[in-house]
Amino acid sequence: MTEHRVTAPVIAPGEKVAGPASYFPRIEEVYGRPIQEWLDLIVDRLEGGRAHMEVVAWLKGDHGLGHGHANALVAYAKAALAK
Repeated sequence: MTEHRVTAPVIAPGEKVAGPASYFPRIEEVYGRPIQEWLDLIVDRLEGGRAHMEVVAWLKGDHGLGHGHANALVAYAKAALAK
């Protein structure tokens, strides 16, 4: 099993979730990749010194994510890294 620096939350079907993670089921549905893959990519960039909005712009430009989805992923990753 691969160890991740930031782990995606487990969200049960129908479970009400608040904050950035509330976007995660829709992100997986729309973009076809598990949240963990996005978080791993984002953490690499954040730990590489890139700023929040720089990572958001990269997700939007290179991967076609909408602003809200990109921002939610980066915000979740940053908060998890700060713990």
